[in-house]
Amino acid sequence: MSENVIQAIRTNVESAVLGKQETVRLAVIALLAGGHVLLEDAPGLGKTSLARALAKTLGCQFNRLQFTPDLLPSDIVGANVYRPNSGDFEFRPGPVFTNILLADEINRTTPRTQSALLEAMSEEQVSIEGETLPLPQPFLVLATQNPFEFEGTYPLPENQLDRFMVCLELGYPDRETEREVFRRHRDGEPTDALEAVTSADQITELQKQVTQVRVDDSISDYMLDVVEASRNHPELALGVSTRGALTLYRAAQAMALVEERDFVIPDDVKQLITPVLAHRIVCRGALRDGHRRRASQILTSITDNLAVPK
Repeated sequence: MSENVIQAIRTNVESAVLGKQETVRLAVIALLAGGHVLLEDAPGLGKTSLARALAKTLGCQFNRLQFTPDLLPSDIVGANVYRPNSGDFEFRPGPVFTNILLADEINRTTPRTQSALLEAMSEEQVSIEGETLPLPQPFLVLATQNPFEFEGTYPLPENQLDRFMVCLELGYPDRETEREVFRRHRDGEPTDALEAVTSADQITELQKQVTQVRVDDSISDYMLDVVEASRNHPELALGVSTRGALTLYRAAQAMALVEERDFVIPDDVKQLITPVLAHRIVCRGALRDGHRRRASQILTSITDNLAVPK
């Protein structure tokens, strides 16, 4: 049953976002693992389309928030509003109170406003004036950001990046795929025609199944070897955090479920190391616009020098 639902999700999203099967697969893995997705690439390559397609496919409550330099934290989480007629305050929830939040161009707003998402992404709750309010389940942030060298961007701080399970790029499509994009858009936006193939309750159940996927001790040690090597690497100023290690563990469980297995294999870990860890580490002396590429190269060299468990 779970395999059918997962495949239906992937097929539905891929019908609207052409030629990006691996990106869609990783986004679904993050969803099932209870993580959040950061889509980083140049404008116009389909970041928002992918986020909208996934949201419509899941059949969950969906809010989109355009991040701008003048956005305030209360525009995200909500605020208490005074009611003159009754003389009391009424809480009006912000767009974060949803199942799927599309945080479009998240790095166009200030760090103060970006930080309004930290508690929501880590603990799935919001604290306002001493009161803690739970968020709907499941809760997923799909954030897009433009490359750092673009005008009007504020780089996401490391603690914000660490809240995203995966950081994905789309890249340019090949010629034939782009020709098919032309054809699909003749009658309108393909994403608008998508229908839900699952529900919030089914997604929550799949997330519970992920936690039951078996991880052998040798696989756990393999992940810890990668983490330890990142902390001791001479070219890294900041290695993988404990949160990053736990995220890799959960993502590997989700990948196994997506591949219709109830146990994790070493290849699950190897495929996830770059999308899960590259945005969490800090390279010494690397410029921001080339940081992720350099981080990916270092992680590849680390895995190449580690023994793979049998």
